[in-house]
Amino acid sequence: MVRWSVYPLLSCLLFTGCATVDVVDNGKEFDAKAASEARLNLGLNYLKDGQWERARENLEIALRYDPDYYRAQISMAYYYQKVGEKDAAEKMYRKALKHSPKNGDVLNNYGVFLCSEGRYDEAIAAFVKAIEQPYYYLISASYENAGLCSRKQGNLEAATGYFENALSHDPYRPRSMLQLAQVEIESNNFKDARVQLFKFNKRYGYTADSLWLLIQLERQAGRLTQSKKYAILLKEKYPDSLQYQNYLANEY
Repeated sequence: MVRWSVYPLLSCLLFTGCATVDVVDNGKEFDAKAASEARLNLGLNYLKDGQWERARENLEIALRYDPDYYRAQISMAYYYQKVGEKDAAEKMYRKALKHSPKNGDVLNNYGVFLCSEGRYDEAIAAFVKAIEQPYYYLISASYENAGLCSRKQGNLEAATGYFENALSHDPYRPRSMLQLAQVEIESNNFKDARVQLFKFNKRYGYTADSLWLLIQLERQAGRLTQSKKYAILLKEKYPDSLQYQNYLANEY
């Protein structure tokens, strides 16, 4: 499964649960954006828990409070993606872009949607445009997304460049490190892949993903003893993992 980097929609999810926020008349001027933010956080928490109706209800209320608020718009678009309403998702993303055409977060999330629909060139253009925006700070994430999308498109050369750019902005970005190693293996650049994986394992330790890549790397490089060594380690550390099951089934 491809794990995309989307704009962190939820602040509330950093904690255990979220309390319902009611807007009360205390004599102060109504803050539409704050009210929208509270409702969209509730909606996304319900979405995370699989409570679709409550999620939609709160996200729609968030939009009613502040129809032009980009976070409410892309949260609603994300909901539509999750429930498979693709046309509605695109319509909402386009609405967000109309109101915030230079917002890097909107562009990045729209790019994720486009790539999931197989519209690779449009998606990569959206990621690149996000990167170009002033004050956009998720540059490494958008480069990574562009790399993932290029890889789905079958353009390994472009994917390599985007993952390298992601790592130049965030040298120890784990997903980009593993993705770059995977691309290097697929391109038969075994030395570069080995360096990348050793760097990853030194920083994060062995994971099921990194061990699986090492098994494939050494097997393709003809170093079968090393490949078996990593397979034994994968069995010891992650016997129930999908990666070990793939190894047993010879699904390289």
